[in-house]
Amino acid sequence: MSDIIQLLPDHVANQIAAGEVVQRPASVVKELLENAIDAGSTNIKLLLKDAGKTLIQVIDNGKGMSTTDARMSFERHATSKIQKAEDLFNLNTKGFRGEALASIAAIAHVELKTKQDSEELGTCIKIEGSKIVSQDFISTSKGTSIAVKNLFYNIPARRNFLKSDTVETRHIIDEFQRVALAHPNIAFLMHHNDNEVYHLKSSNLRKRIVSVFGTKMNEKLVPINEQTDIVGIEGFVAKPEFSKRKRGEQFFFVNDRFIKSSYLNHAVVNAFDGLLEQGSHPSYFLYLTVPANTIDINIHPTKTEIKFDNEKALYAMLRATVKHSLGQYNVAPVLDFNRDANLDTPYHFNSKPKSTATPRISVDPDFNPFKEEANKEIHTPFKREEPKTESWESLYTSVADTEEEKQSELFDNQQEIKTQKTFQIQRKYLLSSIKSGVVLINQSLAHQRILYEDFLESITVKEANSQQLLFPVKISYTSAEIEMIYTIKTELENAGFSFDEFTKDSVTIKGIPVSVTESKITIILEELLSDIDLEVPDANYSHFDVMAKSFAKTLSIKTGTQLSEREQEGLVNDLFSCKEPNVSPFGKPTFKTLTLNEIDNLFNS
Repeated sequence: MSDIIQLLPDHVANQIAAGEVVQRPASVVKELLENAIDAGSTNIKLLLKDAGKTLIQVIDNGKGMSTTDARMSFERHATSKIQKAEDLFNLNTKGFRGEALASIAAIAHVELKTKQDSEELGTCIKIEGSKIVSQDFISTSKGTSIAVKNLFYNIPARRNFLKSDTVETRHIIDEFQRVALAHPNIAFLMHHNDNEVYHLKSSNLRKRIVSVFGTKMNEKLVPINEQTDIVGIEGFVAKPEFSKRKRGEQFFFVNDRFIKSSYLNHAVVNAFDGLLEQGSHPSYFLYLTVPANTIDINIHPTKTEIKFDNEKALYAMLRATVKHSLGQYNVAPVLDFNRDANLDTPYHFNSKPKSTATPRISVDPDFNPFKEEANKEIHTPFKREEPKTESWESLYTSVADTEEEKQSELFDNQQEIKTQKTFQIQRKYLLSSIKSGVVLINQSLAHQRILYEDFLESITVKEANSQQLLFPVKISYTSAEIEMIYTIKTELENAGFSFDEFTKDSVTIKGIPVSVTESKITIILEELLSDIDLEVPDANYSHFDVMAKSFAKTLSIKTGTQLSEREQEGLVNDLFSCKEPNVSPFGKPTFKTLTLNEIDNLFNS
């Protein structure tokens, strides 16, 4: 039998490695930005076209490369950042695997321009699919410029798996923010399709956070600072009243490297115990500094997961530090052990003077203890008012009558399947009888389905009605959010929104859909931006669909809302007029039916 195991050609091996290193344009952005930082750059520019699919270019003013280094940088496992295995446990740089440039060059057209300060001329190398097309000496400034064009040009299947430009841009912005927040001392510039998205000057940590997330962030921040032998912790947490429904602005950095850690996140959330509403998540920007030999950052290809030597100690210190800062800045209540608890005022006490009602005593002037009927019945000169039972009796009567009505409706088979009188249960469900039994409807999910189909029809079929605002509403956003809103501006206008002005940090709205109230504008747009991050499959209708789902979720009747009989009946009728009444826009059942046989079995078991 002939041998069947063979060594893979270099270009195939590089494409396989690229599958691990480069999942999408954001992966390329991350690798190139980190290389620029490791080169000692103080000014870095990121230029994008078509969400990175057409062009990703990073220009830095770092130390540059020699001609030999420029050529070697595209070889597999070529790196200047480690020499031996032990170096993996004492890392102070970003990229060190030595596969980034080789993997990128295998699936794109790459042009590298680089020059060291001591050299008169620089080097320009052009590569297409791992093949070097040209190498020349050029006149260029100190530093390095890498342009990655036509990503996945030779792997169309991978290119087809990319999402819409809006989603891919969001991923790029996420990576850019992580790098920019980790290095406030470096100036960053980001352009997308010739539009400036970020222009970040070299600054301190607080100013960098405010520059990235908008001026309103400044008032939300509570400083954190603690230095111990094991770990140094600094940064900021947002005040509890600015918590969010989504896990968005949560950043951990360890030795200037962004990481994800559910364990450390739990420590921060624990520190906010009792301060957050149910379902809310705190925002934080926390920077941990630990000895390099106490962490292992080579356990995941993207290097966003880290293994700590002493996780439990870090958890305790982080939780205590955050809790202390919240108390120190009067955000959280602090125990005072010198206080006399006996002098505390009950929470329900009102400082205003209160008048105490005097007990009423009525005397019977005709009372005579020597009358004969006194022997038959015990009398007292004081009359006590007997409790009135009329209301109790009427209560039981109404319940009995209601039960009779329910039973008569339950077994009424005179009509076809049609909604009858409805009953609201726990302000969450609607119960209605049908010919075959009863139907139990989730009021919130049912209303989501109704609104979803209405919005989708308004956006795609009808000409949406818009109501003009008497006073235009100006809403502040981050540069990234402004970019996202601008990309779906046409779809929003089709839905009934009308915009007056776009700036770098705000949007002015002068018209909204008829079904939307002015107080809901901010909530709707925030939910919409979050939903776009969920990577809806790319299709011609994707933005419309996401928008309709987001609007329906935000504006739907919530659990706990009391509905009148008319509102209940309207909701039921509207639901069963929908094209797909049985499921919500998110695939959850809107109602469940219980047949008479199933009801009978409940009592026969």
